[in-house]
Amino acid sequence: MIPKQVFSFREGNGRMKPLLGGKGANLAEMARIGLPVPPGFTITTEACLHYFEQGNFISDDLSRQIFEALQRLEKEKGQRYGDPARPLLVSVRSGSVTSMPGMMDTILNLGLNDETVEGLASLTNNPRFAYDCYRRLMQMFGNVVLDIDSRHFEHLLHQLKKELGAKHDQDITADGWIRLISDYKQVFILKSGRPFPQDVTEQLKLAVEAVFKSWHNPRAKVYRKINNIPDSQGTAVNIQSMVFGNMGDDSGTGVVFTRNPSTGENTFFGEYLINAQGEDVVAGVRTPLTIDALKTDMPEIYDQLFQAAKRLERHYKDMQDIEFTVEANKLYLLQTRSGKRTAQASLKIAVQMVYEGLLSKREALLRIEPSHLDQLLHRGIEESAVNDLLATGLPASPGAAVGQLVFDADTAVQWTNAGKAVILARPETTPEDIHGVLSAEGVLTSRGGMTSHAAVVARGMGKPCVCGCEEILIQAEEKMMTIGSRVLEEGEWITLDGASGRVISGSIPLREAEMTAELLEMLEWADEIRTLRVYANADNPQDAKIARKMGAQGIGLCRTEHMFFSPSRLPVMQRMILADTAEERREALQKLLPMQQSDFEGMFREMDGLPVTIRLLDPPLHEFLPNIAELQQRLNEQGIMEEEQSEIRKLIRTVRCLHETNPMLGQRGCRLGIVYPEIYDMQIEAIFKAASRCINEGSAVMPEIMIPLVGHENELKILRNLVDFVAEQVLGKEGMRTCPYKVGTMIEVPRAALTAKQIVAHADFFSFGTNDLTQLTFGYSRDDAEGKFLTHYTDLKVLPQNPFQVLDEDGVGQLIELAATAGRSVKPALKTGICGEHGGDKQSIAFCHRTGLDYVSCSPYRIPLARIAAAQAFIEHGSAGDKRQTESGEKALVGFAIERG
Repeated sequence: MIPKQVFSFREGNGRMKPLLGGKGANLAEMARIGLPVPPGFTITTEACLHYFEQGNFISDDLSRQIFEALQRLEKEKGQRYGDPARPLLVSVRSGSVTSMPGMMDTILNLGLNDETVEGLASLTNNPRFAYDCYRRLMQMFGNVVLDIDSRHFEHLLHQLKKELGAKHDQDITADGWIRLISDYKQVFILKSGRPFPQDVTEQLKLAVEAVFKSWHNPRAKVYRKINNIPDSQGTAVNIQSMVFGNMGDDSGTGVVFTRNPSTGENTFFGEYLINAQGEDVVAGVRTPLTIDALKTDMPEIYDQLFQAAKRLERHYKDMQDIEFTVEANKLYLLQTRSGKRTAQASLKIAVQMVYEGLLSKREALLRIEPSHLDQLLHRGIEESAVNDLLATGLPASPGAAVGQLVFDADTAVQWTNAGKAVILARPETTPEDIHGVLSAEGVLTSRGGMTSHAAVVARGMGKPCVCGCEEILIQAEEKMMTIGSRVLEEGEWITLDGASGRVISGSIPLREAEMTAELLEMLEWADEIRTLRVYANADNPQDAKIARKMGAQGIGLCRTEHMFFSPSRLPVMQRMILADTAEERREALQKLLPMQQSDFEGMFREMDGLPVTIRLLDPPLHEFLPNIAELQQRLNEQGIMEEEQSEIRKLIRTVRCLHETNPMLGQRGCRLGIVYPEIYDMQIEAIFKAASRCINEGSAVMPEIMIPLVGHENELKILRNLVDFVAEQVLGKEGMRTCPYKVGTMIEVPRAALTAKQIVAHADFFSFGTNDLTQLTFGYSRDDAEGKFLTHYTDLKVLPQNPFQVLDEDGVGQLIELAATAGRSVKPALKTGICGEHGGDKQSIAFCHRTGLDYVSCSPYRIPLARIAAAQAFIEHGSAGDKRQTESGEKALVGFAIERG
């Protein structure tokens, strides 16, 4: 025999949500505290999962438990399911553990057939009501159970209204409903090959199976994927005695929120309909009335509803979303759940409840979903104006942007300088496009994933970005893009919604971002609690200024290569790369030095008194040069001078010489610095000259120089010596005392993590570059993986999540723990943190806290999110991160030692 899988509402409580689902647990809790809930019972989530395990089959044991519970319900109601004289009717509703509004299916009025409908008509003395309920059951049952398209039923209903001259459903007489029911029966036979079941036992069994199956319907699967809800939860099924809001003008149904879910205002908010069932409110067939009108229509019911709603809010300590029905002037509550709300409302409600004494500051912080803050911190679109959706891609960087289409970076700069707003559309972006990204309002690509170059750069700049929009063919050379048969040319207006991935035709009005008073207060509370510091990934003084405004405690990553891509600097950088001799190379570097120095000065001034971590040049040199195809095209152009042809041919030879089969694993990072030490020499000199000038001006400067892609201790040793040598040359002995700099490395090569005990001898800090560490640990090329197979991997559950969005704790995380533990065993004060895109992800931030890292670093606009997530991590996991980190690190070291023999 199977364990108990059916619970009456009186047997459950609110703490049984994993077993009874959210709806079932809340119905049980409402019944327990004495609120007016129609009696019923819940089939558990375990029964749902068992159903799928058994090959979509309801066992005899579960059937027995269901019908035993139904018999108890019959006794309680004094009615019998299927009895022609006193029929008991029930609703069958889904009830997932995590609220998924509208994603799964419901069937009302179950138990009606040709006999019981007559009994209901006689019992209520209201034939119109009884046959109305019957036609509703047939339509829901046909759609949900037998997958008959609702439009077949709707067409017949509209046709009947037209024939009868009826404006609303309630204008149709009993005879009209009887005619429609006869037509509906024909639909069942024509569209499903079977009649509507008159056996009410069969109705119930099929309905329960249909609700189980709705757990895997397409919209539910998409919703779970978007909201990271596990498929393993399953859904409960709630079978509840029907109460009827469509019995006449003394009946009705509606939905209320205890506060306004859009604004968070502490006002009763909702809608209702007189003489209607619940589906009418959400179906849009009739225009509902505001809940305030209920004061006039049914003042006593309004008072009861208001008091019950406020009682539930106090009980759950959260805004409630409540469904109710009034049957013959009697109020019933059909559901309560924590209401979905906007980010603005979420913050306002949480802060209000602290001041009302319902929540502590810590409880309020846990109510905030950090990722929802993107709605507040970036511009959004006015949804009412959206009417021409072109395509949907990946929501790579939040916010909204409106502009004219351009297809290359240079045009983006030119048009922007001319006062135009532009959207840069590229098949994919490369570091060469950085000046275009900087100029554009937003970025659109047809290839690449959530952590592609375009996505990473756009997020860092706070610009909206839609990536991997494969529906669009971007033909940059022809300055056009096509979506199916539709062609958009350069200069046409489009709107990007980076939060949803939508590409919309035309110029849609935008609403501005805002740092609300509630957000500022919540951030203050978070800062009082968290121990994990939050730094910013910032590549220029403007980024640093934004980061400081957002509450950054320093800069955790400055990618110096981004400073070379502006139109004024790129030609100098290219001359340095094309130099035939070291002398020519140094000459070009001397022209770049003041440019870099100026940027560093600006950043040091903005971050006065806070650490600034500067990563020396990381990408391979070919990324600063045009690609072969572009150069070949220029060479073939008509009228080109011989001298220019010679220069282009030289450039082609250099590009071919620098070409690498796998650039990610080639001559980049510290390897580049060792082969061409003059490049790093220039950057280090620029850093310390900038530091010296800012110190003389009165700024407190704390530079931290990061050596990228170290895989062997000797690489760091050589380059550490170079940093110390240049520092002394520039600062002198006196300056060395006033400029307390650090030298560390980015741990992004697995060997560096495994040999951290040796590497740490030359390092003052470890910064884990989780983007590349993930690529090298998995052996995935990020852009290729996200563009080709990674979506299939997550859909098929080969991987639980995209490891470039949420840190892979089992693999990459183990390397981080191992390296942090090994490093601190040699240098207990070693500073550790992460600076990959994971630094702005809530789950990854929690891992960093548990592991005992000192900081996370993320793009400036994600800093508020990270501050709240870091506080949540402390609240949920306490301050024992160091102890856990040591224990787990020791286990990792022991395991590694065992494997090594």
